[in-house]
Amino acid sequence: MRRLLLVCVVVSLVALGGCLDDIDDGDDLEVVEDDAADGGDAVGADDDTGSDDTDDASETGGTDDANGATDADGSLELHHIDVGQADATLLVAPGGETMLIDTGDWRDDGEPVIAYLEAQGIDRIDHLVATHAHADHIGGHAALIEHFEEHGDGIGAAYDSGVAHDTQTYENYLDAIEAFDVELFEVIEGDELPFDGVDVTVLNPPAEDGGTDLHYNSVTLAIEFGEFRYLTTGDAEADAEERLLEAWPDELEADLYHAGHHGSSTSSTEPFVSAVAPEMTVISSAFESQFGHPHDEVLERFADHGVETYWTGIHGDIVFVVDGAGDVSVETDADEPTDADEIAALAPDGDDESYSLSPDGWLAPPAASSGPSALLGAVG
Repeated sequence: MRRLLLVCVVVSLVALGGCLDDIDDGDDLEVVEDDAADGGDAVGADDDTGSDDTDDASETGGTDDANGATDADGSLELHHIDVGQADATLLVAPGGETMLIDTGDWRDDGEPVIAYLEAQGIDRIDHLVATHAHADHIGGHAALIEHFEEHGDGIGAAYDSGVAHDTQTYENYLDAIEAFDVELFEVIEGDELPFDGVDVTVLNPPAEDGGTDLHYNSVTLAIEFGEFRYLTTGDAEADAEERLLEAWPDELEADLYHAGHHGSSTSSTEPFVSAVAPEMTVISSAFESQFGHPHDEVLERFADHGVETYWTGIHGDIVFVVDGAGDVSVETDADEPTDADEIAALAPDGDDESYSLSPDGWLAPPAASSGPSALLGAVG
C-alpha cells in the first residue's frame, strides 16, 4: 500500500474553471496540512470513513460456486445522476456505505446532487472522490460538504489527485475541507479505497510525477464486486488511456464502463475500448451539449463493439444494481434506446429531427409525435 498524503497547496486564483472553461475569480488560498493524517493509508485511514475493517477492505465475504467463481453478499448500487454537462456518481455498498464520485457543475452549487441523495434517504457520504479539479466535476463539493456536515452525519473522508487548480470553485472546495476538518487524501495508482464488501483500486494518477495536467491525472477507479467490474476514468484522455494500457493491461476489462470525458472523442479510444471490452457503458453529458457530447465516433465505436449504451442526456438518472452473483438490473428515468447507433440518430446533431428538449431540459418528443416515451420524472 502506497502512502497517501494530505493535499497541501497554495494557489493563486485567476480565471478559467473546469471542462466548460468557466470564469471564476478569487483571492489567494492556503490550506494547512494536517500532520495527524500524513502517512495514513487509504484503507482504514480514519474510523470516520465508515469502514469497519481497517486491515483488509477487499474481502467480499462471498462464497465459491462449483466453477470457482465468487458470489458477493448483498447488492451494489451505481447511480449515475443526471447533472447535465457534468458528472456525479453515487455508489452504495451492500451494507449501505456510500461513495460519491464528483458532484456536478459549479453553476448548480450541488443542489441537484443533494436533492437526489436526500431522495435516496442518504444522510452521510463516507467517501467523497474528486476525479479532478475542473468545475463540472467538483462544482458541488463545497455545498455538499457543508450540507452533510451541518444537516447530516458528515463526510467520512475526501480523495483527489492532488493536482491543484486556480479557480474559485477549487478554493471553495478546499475551504470547506478545512472549515469542517474533513481528511483529504491524495491518491495514486495502486492505492485501495476502503468500501465495505467492494474492492476499489486506483489506477490513475501515475505514481511518478504526472505533471499538472488535470485530465492526465484524472482519478481512475476499478471497482470490483464479486464477478462484476466497473471502470470510471473521469476526464482521462488518450494519453492517460495509453498509460493505463501500459501500466494496468490486466485491470481494465470491465462489465460497465463510465465513458471518459463525457463521451468526447478525446477519450474512449479504440485500443482502450477494446481492452475494457465492456458489455455496457454510461455517458454523462447534456442532451444539447455545447461540445456535441457524446461524439459520433465514440458512439460508432460502442456500436461496433456491441456495447449497450446509456446516456444521461436521454435516459435521465441511470441506476445499475448488481447482485451477489454478478447479475445486473438497470433502472432509468426514460425508456429510450440503448443501441449506440440509435442514440447517435437521436442526438441534436444526428439525423432524427423529431426530438426536442422539454422545458425542464429533458428529452421528450413533441406532443404530436409518436415514439419513445417522454421522461417520467427525476428520482426525488
